[in-house]
Amino acid sequence: MEPFPRAEAAIAGLATFGIGEAPGFNAIELAAQAGLLAMRDSGLDLHEVDAVFCCLPNDLFGGLALAEYYGLAPRFTDSNRTGGSSFASHVITASMMLHAGYIDCALIAYGSNQRSNGGKLATPARSSVWEQPYNPLYPLTSYALAAARHMHEFGTTRAQMASVAVAARQWANTNPEAFAKGPLSIADCLEARIISSPISKSDCCLVTDGAAAIVLTRTDRAKAGPRPAVPILGAAAATWHNAISNMPDLTQTAARESGARAMAAAGVSASDFDTVQLYDAFTINTILFLEDLGFCAKGEGGQFVESGAIAPGGSLPVNTNGGGLSCCHPGMYGLFAIIEAARQIRGEAANQQVGAQLCLAHTNGGALSSQASVVMGSIDTI
Repeated sequence: MEPFPRAEAAIAGLATFGIGEAPGFNAIELAAQAGLLAMRDSGLDLHEVDAVFCCLPNDLFGGLALAEYYGLAPRFTDSNRTGGSSFASHVITASMMLHAGYIDCALIAYGSNQRSNGGKLATPARSSVWEQPYNPLYPLTSYALAAARHMHEFGTTRAQMASVAVAARQWANTNPEAFAKGPLSIADCLEARIISSPISKSDCCLVTDGAAAIVLTRTDRAKAGPRPAVPILGAAAATWHNAISNMPDLTQTAARESGARAMAAAGVSASDFDTVQLYDAFTINTILFLEDLGFCAKGEGGQFVESGAIAPGGSLPVNTNGGGLSCCHPGMYGLFAIIEAARQIRGEAANQQVGAQLCLAHTNGGALSSQASVVMGSIDTI
């Protein structure tokens, strides 16, 4: 098996658009605006794009639709949907294709108007036919099941889960782009309405509009651009189940595999990262992924977040934009995690960590199903 092509591809441009509420835009218009801004950021011309990767909440042919919207005739389009991890999977595919010389410039984009278009999660995904007789809330009940098992097995508490939400809000309060701001305490979270026990409203991600896009090209070309290139040092995906009822162990996710393979490809370990951007659709996600990616031992995630380690001033800056819990969550958050990691490396994040050179973005799709990890670094890390 050929290893991941370390640092062969790099992010040359990036952008977000319409975060929070963007009335008057539909999903593809939001994605297209983010894509145009990312292309401008890269210094490349739109018609140099020869691969389009795009997921949209309401169009299974998003790659085709965005290419048509722009008037492009790309060599390759992809709308592979694995939920919020789709975009990290797109990074893997595009990096391999750039390394092989099959494409020269990839645009990866996403947009959703789910808040201004009804205020509910927009997804064609549903619980499996085996689970539907129990009328679960998809995907919330699946995550509640994992949270309940983690609490049973390791003594994790609702207050520890609340620590994740409070830390995210603290980061968001100093990020102008974040949608949810203001005070949030552990007590506030514990008093929040339970939606699917033990998960309350404060344990759930936002419902927002928003769009994001990145431009990938070969690293030498990206280095010649107007913005600092962000090489992809390693990336990997892993899937162990689809339906939560088929998850082998509710406290162990495939992040164990995707993270280990991505870090091995990059030649780094968990202790090397300056920031970590995790897909926090629910507070239990952050706890599970910190454990499975090797930032703390299995079962110790609750204590780790309770200690303040992931909050501003802590030992491990996590979700420095506010994450899906307080910055934005327009249906699928994965591309926003990748962009926040890249912004940290470029030195332009709202909550910039001094000297950030190596950042991890970990993304999640389905019911803790698809896991995909991307290791990014500065040019100095090559």
